[in-house]
Amino acid sequence: MVAAAVTDSKPTWEAKPKPTIDLSPATAPSSTGFLKFESQLMAAIDQRLGTPYRWGATGPNRYDCSGFVWAIYQATGINFERASARNLFARFEPAPVEEQFKFGTLVFFSHLAHVGVVADEKGFYHASRHHGVIYSEFNEYWLKRIDGFRRVPLNVQVAQK
Repeated sequence: MVAAAVTDSKPTWEAKPKPTIDLSPATAPSSTGFLKFESQLMAAIDQRLGTPYRWGATGPNRYDCSGFVWAIYQATGINFERASARNLFARFEPAPVEEQFKFGTLVFFSHLAHVGVVADEKGFYHASRHHGVIYSEFNEYWLKRIDGFRRVPLNVQVAQK
């Protein structure tokens, strides 16, 4: 887990620079394909930043946390059944330790009641009940609520485009 020196236990919401994409052989299955996927995923997230929250919504004008995750992966051509955070946690394999804070990893919180997408070791994107789709830092508030990490396999029924 990432150690963070935090002075305020409230979540922070602020503009987030794009994550650094690490395409070293140890982290990327195929540099060209992986770069394209990460670019598509970041574009899908960017398009949704600031969108309001609504429980059960999958967009395009409102999202809940799992609806946001589902929608951004759909936008990249990765097709899986829309499900709750708890069901997504059960469906996908745990992320290896070295991938837990890598862009695109799913991060689960609060007894599997909330899910977001890791930006990098500093923060994640999610649909916040009070702030809509935002970036939040992995501060003390969020770090103590993490339940685990999962990776969405890139070969899950890739939709034809």
